Parts: sequence; C-alpha cells; structure tokens
Amino acid sequence: MNKKRQIIVTNALPYANSALHLGHILEYTQTDIWVRFQRMKKNDCFYMSADDAHGTPIMLTASQKGISPEEHIHDVKKSHEADFRDFLISVDNYYSTHSSENKELCESIFEVLKKNDHIEEREISQAFDSKENIFLADRYVKGTCPVCSAENQYGDNCEICGATYKPLDLKNPISVLSGETPIEKESKHYFFKLSNFSDFLKKWLSSGVVEEGIENKLSEWLEEGLNDWDISRDAPYFGFNIPGESDKFFYVWLDAPIGYIATFQNFCAKANLDFKEFWKSDSPTELYHFIGKDIINFHALFWPAMLKSANMRLPTKICVHGFVTIDGSKMSKSRGTFILARDYLNNLNPEYLRYYYASKLSNSAEDIDLNLEDFVQKVNSDLVGKVVNLASRCSKFITKGNSGYLHSKLDDEVLWNKFSAASVAIENYYENRSFSKAMREILSLTDLANEYISKKEPWRLNKDPKNKDKVISICSMGMNLFRLIIIYLKPVTPVLAERSELLLNEKLHWESAQSPSINHKINEFEPLLHRIQKEDIKSMLDSANGGSK
Repeated sequence: MNKKRQIIVTNALPYANSALHLGHILEYTQTDIWVRFQRMKKNDCFYMSADDAHGTPIMLTASQKGISPEEHIHDVKKSHEADFRDFLISVDNYYSTHSSENKELCESIFEVLKKNDHIEEREISQAFDSKENIFLADRYVKGTCPVCSAENQYGDNCEICGATYKPLDLKNPISVLSGETPIEKESKHYFFKLSNFSDFLKKWLSSGVVEEGIENKLSEWLEEGLNDWDISRDAPYFGFNIPGESDKFFYVWLDAPIGYIATFQNFCAKANLDFKEFWKSDSPTELYHFIGKDIINFHALFWPAMLKSANMRLPTKICVHGFVTIDGSKMSKSRGTFILARDYLNNLNPEYLRYYYASKLSNSAEDIDLNLEDFVQKVNSDLVGKVVNLASRCSKFITKGNSGYLHSKLDDEVLWNKFSAASVAIENYYENRSFSKAMREILSLTDLANEYISKKEPWRLNKDPKNKDKVISICSMGMNLFRLIIIYLKPVTPVLAERSELLLNEKLHWESAQSPSINHKINEFEPLLHRIQKEDIKSMLDSANGGSK
C-alpha cells in the first residue's frame, strides 16, 4: 500500500489591487485540479493562498479612492475570495500577507539572514519625484528609449527594442504620478547577497525541481551571474517596517513568498497542527508552488536562496504555466476580450472553463488560447453530448425497468477491465500535471462507452419484454462505464461529480475504479449539465465590454 503523502500547495498570491481575470483563473484551476486529485488519492494536501497586500500601487490606489490601504485590501480580498469560491477553488486557507504572522516571520527571517552575513547595506541612486515626495519604482517613470528612441517607454526596459536601462537613462523622463521630471537622489538600501548562492542554485535546480525548459532559462541567468537583490523600499510605502528603521520597508517580493509560510502558520493554529514540523529543513512534507512564467526568478532564485540561508525547507517542485490568450490574442480591453472572473461567472458555469483549461494544460509553460468558438463546441460535445448523455441513455431503463437496481453481473468484463486499468495512466497524467493527456484518455474511454451502447441498442431490445434482463445488463454496464468516467473527471468537474454521485447513490474515490457497482440501487436521472448557448458567450463579452452594445 502506498504511504500517505503530506503536501503543502500554493498558488501565486493574487495582488490586492484589482479584480481577478481569466488569466488568473487558469493558475488557480490548474492548482485546484492537482489538489483535488491528491485528496482523491487520500493524501493530506493543504492548499494555501492569500492576497499579496503590500506595495506602492496599493498605497496609491487607496489614496485615489480616499480610503486607507487597509480598507482597500479588505475590499479586494472579499472580491478575490468570492471568485475563488465560485470557480470551485478548494483552498484550505485564504489569508493576507498583511498579517501579524507574516510581519513576525519577515522580521525573524531577516534577522537570520543578517546573522548569516547575507544582508548588506548600500547607498544607491534612484529616481525621485520632488512634487509627490516619493522615490519612483521603474514602472512609475516613462520617457523615450535611449537606444531606439521609441516614445512612451517604462523606466526598466523598452517594449520596442528590448533594451534594458535605468529610469533616468530615458530621454525626457517624466514621473507617471505628477508629470514632473524626476531628479536623482541617494538613499540607503538593504541587499540580500543572492550572488553567494550561485553554486547552491545550480545544483538545486538540476534536481528536477522545475521542468527542463524552465531550468534551461534559469541556467542562462546563472551563467550571466546573479546580482544581489534589493529587498528594501523607502517611505512612503505600504508594507512592513524593516526592524530598527522608521522610513525603510521590506520590498513586497520579500514578504509575499514568506506569506506562504504565514498563511500555513495561521492554518495550523486553526487546525491544531504542529507548524514547525512542516517548515524545518528536513521535513518529509512536500511543497509545491504553482506560478506563471513571469515570476520564475522570484520563486526559483530569490526564494530558495532565502530559505537556504534561513535553514528552512525548500520547494519540492515549482510548477510553471504560460499565459492565457483569447481567440489567439492577448486579453484586450479595446477588443472587449479582457474578461474578468466575474464577467464569466455571471454568465457561464465555472466547470465549463475548468474542463476547457484542463483539456489544454500540460506541465510546460506554453501559452493557452481560449478560443471561444472551440470552447462552446468542446464543452457541448464532450461533457454534454458524450459524458452526460451516456448516463441519460442508460439510467432510465434501470430506474423504470428494474426499480433502480443495477444488474448482478457485468455484460462485458473485458471492456470494464480496460476502463478500470486506465486509472494507472490517468493517475500518472494528473500527478505530472499533464491534464490535457488525461482529458484525451478520458474522452477516448467515453467514446468507447457510447459506441458500446450504440452497438447494443437497448432501446430496440426493450421493445420485446423477453429482453428485459439483457436491457438491464447492457444499461448497467453503461452506468458502470459512466461511473468510471466520472471518477476520472472528478478533480476537474467536482459539481458534475457530486450530482453524478447522487444519481449513482455512491461517494466516489480514486480506488472506486478498482471494483464495479453490482446489484446496487441508483436514483432517477436529473439533468446534470446544460449546453452552452451562443447568447451566453455574447452576454459574457457584453459584460466584459461594460454592458450590452
């Protein structure tokens, strides 16, 4: 018997400054499917998430709204939690990085890094807005690219020629906040000595913690040489004060990943678990981070180096996904395809998108296209036309013809064994996040089940009362195949599975696939899913566009 695993799972923390969109939902869906699969395998899988609640953008947005940053992040958190709930994201604890646990952990880890001589103080020059009295992050300075002269470029890199530079290297730089020309001003900052960890990171990354394509990219950065990491920001800033400083704050990218630990600490207090056992360096617990490809440097370089210095457990796996495009292009407000999670939820069943994303997701960081026409066709054909239709075709013969009792024997043991044996391959696909392969395998089985029923024609046989036993046997076989399909789909479509469990009169686990349902009473069929209508898509796009056109 396999030993039960203990696994901590996180997704990248949503930034507490705006509503979630369908790009965010890809990551949370990928994470949730993997978590639900682990729970079906009866592993202890703890899914943690929280709002990333610090930084200059949050401070500025709150100021524009005339409310405190605390009020702003509270309102956004409620919105995010509602989207998680309604997209069926089964997070165990949804917390905030603006918490007492996170403050204490940031301070204690910082002190350990200092003690280990991995923190250094330096004077640096930065762009400063004299009118707003604030140091400017790169994205708050715009101007003309010093290399190709492209206008309206941000202060870190040119989107036209790809050049990187410092904000004040721009020609005619202006502050996005005031429109004034920034000046250069010196300030003391704290740096984490990331360059000390190059050898450790090379060895750690080669251990299989990331997929090969991601490892190759990270290796390029390591070969170029790592720069030490500025972990401080000047006042005014919404965040945690650095110990001993009144006008210096921890950079949000220091306290955000520590927020994973703080969220789990908060969970442990409520669940009566020994928090320290999970985060010590030799803990047998696994740690999986699900993230987008745009933040691999923080999670696969800065974060593990910081954990190594602090003598804390390292991630087991960093699972990286690509971006979402809509109909082949980046989500765009001007095209009306910047679709918020709530735009979708107000018009469509969340399980449709969960299934569509699963049918596209692999363990690589390739981008995924949400083609709306293909989305409608695939959901209607696969889930409604094939999976649900199988139960609809078979169950009525049993509830009407045999008082709801499935036959005492399988009509085709060879076929049932083939479906049951498929659990090994599908389990492997789920474990390795090859969800698209799992969906193809499941749909292939669904096609076989429907072919079986079409070939046996129970509706034709049922015209002769003498064929009653044969009809019940065939349809019971069909329901057993439907039962296996639902077991395999359950991590992706939990509500469909729940409704199917009511029909089957049984709670389904992964090991349920090893034995058939024999001489067991099922309930009457109720509609399990409805087809997507073109009007539903139009309504969603109208909503994304700010109302019906």
